[in-house]
Formats: sequence, C-alpha cells, structure tokens
Amino acid sequence: MTRRAVARALVHLSLITAALVVLLPLAVVLLTSLKTSREMANGSGALALPDDPLNFANYLTAFRDGQMLSAFANTAVVLVVAVGGTILIGSMTAYAVDRFRFRFRKLVVALFLLAALVPGVTTQVATFQIVDSLGMFDSLWAPIALYMGTDIVSIYIFLQFIRSIPVSLDEAARLDGANAFTVYRKVILPLLKPAIATVVIVKGINVYNDFYIPFLYMPSEDLGVISTSLFRFKGPFGAHWETISAGTILVILPTLIVFLFLQRFLYNGFMRGATK
Repeated sequence: MTRRAVARALVHLSLITAALVVLLPLAVVLLTSLKTSREMANGSGALALPDDPLNFANYLTAFRDGQMLSAFANTAVVLVVAVGGTILIGSMTAYAVDRFRFRFRKLVVALFLLAALVPGVTTQVATFQIVDSLGMFDSLWAPIALYMGTDIVSIYIFLQFIRSIPVSLDEAARLDGANAFTVYRKVILPLLKPAIATVVIVKGINVYNDFYIPFLYMPSEDLGVISTSLFRFKGPFGAHWETISAGTILVILPTLIVFLFLQRFLYNGFMRGATK
C-alpha cells in the first residue's frame, strides 16, 4: 500500500509539473498582452498582473497593424491546398507501396526514411534555386509546393491503416471490373477517414506554425502569413512584446479551438495506427 501510494503521488506530481511547464509560458504571454508599453518599460515582472485586466488595445493594434486579416486568408489558402495535397500524395504513395509489388520497392521506402533524416537546412540552397527557377518565388505557390512534399510521418500513418484493410476487398472490386485507381478511390480512401483526420491535424499544425519557409520564400508584406505577421512588430531598436504577445494569443486561438474539437480523432488515429 505504501509503494502504491508513493507511485500514485509521483504520477500526480509529474502530471502537475508537466502542466506547469506547458501553461506557465502561456500565462506569461497572456499577461504580457494585457499590459501597456509603459508597464513593459518599467520592467514589471513576467507574472505580474496588469494594471487594467481589460486592456485589449494591444489586440486591436496587432490585428490592424499586423494585417492579421490578410495573413489569416493567406494562411488558409496555403493550409488547405498543402494539407489536401499531402493527403492525396501520401495516401496514394502508401497504397502503391503496400498493394503493388515492383522492383526496388524496399529501396523506395528506404529512400523515404533517408530523406526524413536529412536536415532541411542543408538542402535550402538547392531548394531555393529550384523554386526561383520555376518562377514560384514570392508567391503562395512556393510554400504550397514545399509543404506538399509528403513527409514520412504521413506516409507511415496511411501505410499502417492500409495494411489493416483486407486485400479481399481489392480483389472483390477488381472482379467487378474496377481498375487500380477505382479501388483506391472507392474502397481504400473512404476507409482512411481516421488516418486523414490525424494527418490533417499533424500536418495542419506544422504548416500553421511554420515561420522559416514563408519568411524566406514570401518576403512581400502583402503575402504575409500569421507567423510572419508577428515579425512586423520587431524593429532594429527593440520589439513591442506586448503587441507581439497579443498577436500570439490571436494566432493560438484557432489552433486551440480546432484541437479541442478534433482531439479524439488525433488520439484514435495514432492508437489505431500503432495497433493494427
């Protein structure tokens, strides 16, 4: 009984510690967003309460001067097209790898794993030259094309689900005269809904939060996304942290709402993909 009580206490202590590690930075950002520039200049503590808890002027400044409305629109376009392309390419790749037998099949899978191990920064010079030569630099097509390069995580998730689908369904469809693409479209794809939901969340959050690719390939201010819009408030002589914090809260809210509604799909997708 004593060991069980100690173990339970350690579990609760670890959970409380993990919650504090996650929530403490968010609390600092929230409190900073409600402070005025004078309070920030006076060096008030990170966890000090603002003088006016209902001060939303920083949110208005971040939304207006940061051009958050156009940034959200650009982000939505990039997000929808890139995630849709990832789902299409990833599911078709996993279907081809699992269902078809061809020469160098294992080599293709190994190359996917090898590409995932190569740091993206080491290939940015060549990637930039290719994007520029295709005329996609300083346009929304640059990040869309780069994000649509399916990562191994998406392929792995789809591959685990496709392996759980009986091959007899493919054979029954082929007996009815369906070709390979029809089997994929009418048999495989409808059964991949949990995997698609998982990829949408994982890939969507990755695209939504990315700063490096939009900052490098879309330098124009009218093509800013939400991650680069916050960079407008950092000047050569300092940064308006209260405004940046307010913009950060505005950026966090959509992902938080989407995650709360779709978290069950995320957990189910990973668990089913790991057990099947």
